[in-house]
Amino acid sequence: MTASGASSEPAVTPYAARLSRRRIVVTTAAVMAGMFLAALDGTIVATALPTIIGDLRGIDRYAWVFSGYLLAEIATIPLWGRFADMYGRKRVFLSGMAIFLVGSALSGLAQSMTQLVAFRAVQGIGAGCLLPVAQTISGDLFTLEQRVKVQAVYTAVFGLASIVGPFLGGFLTDNLSWRWVFYVNLPIGLATALLVKLALIEPLEHRRDHEIDWLGIITLVGSTGFLLYALESGGRDYAWSSAVILGSFAISAAFVVAFLAVEVRAVEPLLPLDLFAVPVLRASAITTTLLGMTMFAVLSYLPLFAQVVIGTSATGAGRVLTPLMLGFMFSSFVGGRLLLRAGFRVISVSGALLTNVGLVLLTRLTVHSTQLEVSRDMVVVGFGFGLVLLACVLAAQNSVGSSQMGVATSLVNFTRQFGGAIGVAIAAAVMLDGLTSRLEAAFPGVRIHVADMLSPASKARAIPPAARRAVREAFSGALHQTFLATLVLGLVTLAVSLLMPRGRATEVRDTARAAEPEVEAAAS
Repeated sequence: MTASGASSEPAVTPYAARLSRRRIVVTTAAVMAGMFLAALDGTIVATALPTIIGDLRGIDRYAWVFSGYLLAEIATIPLWGRFADMYGRKRVFLSGMAIFLVGSALSGLAQSMTQLVAFRAVQGIGAGCLLPVAQTISGDLFTLEQRVKVQAVYTAVFGLASIVGPFLGGFLTDNLSWRWVFYVNLPIGLATALLVKLALIEPLEHRRDHEIDWLGIITLVGSTGFLLYALESGGRDYAWSSAVILGSFAISAAFVVAFLAVEVRAVEPLLPLDLFAVPVLRASAITTTLLGMTMFAVLSYLPLFAQVVIGTSATGAGRVLTPLMLGFMFSSFVGGRLLLRAGFRVISVSGALLTNVGLVLLTRLTVHSTQLEVSRDMVVVGFGFGLVLLACVLAAQNSVGSSQMGVATSLVNFTRQFGGAIGVAIAAAVMLDGLTSRLEAAFPGVRIHVADMLSPASKARAIPPAARRAVREAFSGALHQTFLATLVLGLVTLAVSLLMPRGRATEVRDTARAAEPEVEAAAS
């Protein structure tokens, strides 16, 4: 008999059957708050950073305030997922939250840009825990049917944080201090940690000693860190052909080889390679990598189109992403209802198709386009992104047992963020190459700094009115090339989404968990 009184198909997981409805609701709300914080800190700093630069100086470290956070988050996602499987969700989630809050407090106290970059990296290490472990806890609490609804709410929380972040950062900076951009995490995070501490009961009761795969951790962090450093720094801090960038790529490749060799021999590997033998999980990981490449490229360069080509303000350029996030959230609610009937493949392919329709529309934007047209395109793209991500997350979770739920969920989050870093690097290379050639053609013998065109005040001083249209056309052409590149990535994503195994979700619901002894034993 389940918690709801049904006696046929269980309405709850065996673990959730042991919990009161109130405890489940409180736990879910708490982990959602943790997810919100992690997502919020990816965007809230953007509007505060000009003020921070004015206070702390060190504009040369501007980009690393973002990059340091991103590098630390991506590199540690797989570690947290594996630790959640080994030592329990509660202990690991609270540890990640503690690190995140320490990083937040230190960032608010930073006295130099170097300190801020370092403390943001500490924040990123904690953030790498919050999203994947929260989703893992959801997988423990809810059946597949329930998870399609809960995942839609999770997506809404993620989208809301992306929308609220820039506005909240500006409000706190203008009315209090830029330091409150970081301090605001403390009361929310402490309340979240307290709720998780009191409400969450571990699903895994049969514990044993574990052998931590230290070599796996070192080689994975090394390979990821050096690769992302090369992608983040190439073309910005160093030339792509420089010894620093080429050396970073080479070291990353050596770490990858070492990681694979270590994982084959490890007693408890950080990332069990046999997971890639599971067709659903393999397809989900590849698809989310490509989706991340496409999604982050669009998120990074569409505001630039709005600001420079259309002529909106910096705040308006940030708002241009709101329709994308709204489409992203809405598709999760709609897709969740359809997934149980149509299955993972239909939803992921449908999402990829919609994404490509939106990307085609983006390639048709010109200097004559309006903000309304951009918003229309963003809704379509966002709807497609939401469907693909929903299908991949739920398919990955449903393909493994509870003992590997954490690592499977982290794998999907890792591949999305990792793909995003690669996608942004590709888009940057395409955009800067196209922009440079067009500006040289439009202004032969004249050196124009791109930064002069991004600030309205400096633009008025640096660029004569007669030349502004040529500048807009140069940006429009370069961004057209960038959107074409994202379309290519989108088409590859569509092709890969066809690899998702056929079959309806209702035919494979929770089959991987049927043999999970610790959960079944705990429920009996």
